[in-house]
Amino acid sequence: VAGKQVPPETALWFGANMASAVLKVAGLSKCTRHTLLRLRALSTTSPLHRGIPGSLWKLGRLNHIAIAVPDMEKATALYRDVLGATVSDKVPLPEHGVYTVFVELGNTKLELLHPLGEKSPIAGFLQKNKSGGMHHICIEVDDINAAIVDLRAKNIRTLSEQPRIGAHGKPVMFLHPKDCDGVLVELEEA
Repeated sequence: VAGKQVPPETALWFGANMASAVLKVAGLSKCTRHTLLRLRALSTTSPLHRGIPGSLWKLGRLNHIAIAVPDMEKATALYRDVLGATVSDKVPLPEHGVYTVFVELGNTKLELLHPLGEKSPIAGFLQKNKSGGMHHICIEVDDINAAIVDLRAKNIRTLSEQPRIGAHGKPVMFLHPKDCDGVLVELEEA
């Protein structure tokens, strides 16, 4: 109703449900939607809603969803030849222990991951998941260092002490899946 003020708790409920509906339409699983909404809530604390100062960083868009694959050539062919997507060349990232191929989608990317070297974290993932599967999601942040400080203060563990340079040449940090509803989350500075 025009001119009528909406109570903060009603606005929060409406905003959370609207965001959940948008993520559902985007085709994301319930677990992934829950994780994105939880991270969004952590990044936008405001005095009105939480009684604490606003955050110094903002959560941005979904950059990519990473999929571990046991056969990079077969997976690349599926997305390129069968589904008609544009795919990048295979790129080795020895510092991360992976080969990557990016699949371009209209609103985000898929990152295909295959082990590189004996100490690859993807090799361990594929030992437990022989057919491969979703490995992590990557969400952009405007200030990765502020995000790390803030999330650690909120008891969200990181998998390394400092950000490392990721596949896009930007600083990245992985958040512990046990603190993110079972989802490995990569933050990338936008």
